[in-house]
Amino acid sequence: MARSKFKIKRGDTVVVISGKHKGATGRVLRLLREEGRVLVENVNLVKRHVKATADQPGQIQEKEAPLHISNIALWDADNSRRIKVGWQVVDGNKVRVDKKSGAAIDAGGAQ
Repeated sequence: MARSKFKIKRGDTVVVISGKHKGATGRVLRLLREEGRVLVENVNLVKRHVKATADQPGQIQEKEAPLHISNIALWDADNSRRIKVGWQVVDGNKVRVDKKSGAAIDAGGAQ
């Protein structure tokens, strides 16, 4: 996938809209732009076996696996709904806006 402009940013609260984890919400930890995937906190957890080292014993760790960007949407916790994101130029700056209400979305995530 070519480097494209995502409407989701790190730190945004998102909801899974399809797949095994549909309906789960979490915060975006990392964007994998080249693959078109996103790591969401406490969603799509997988178990990894870690070999013992001199410092720590062997163990089974749970960590997040990436989800495809098309399977998530921005989440508005105040109104309990998902947001369709658009772009608008406000005071010379390009900002993300909620397509339904027209409200600007702050840089830290959904309102």
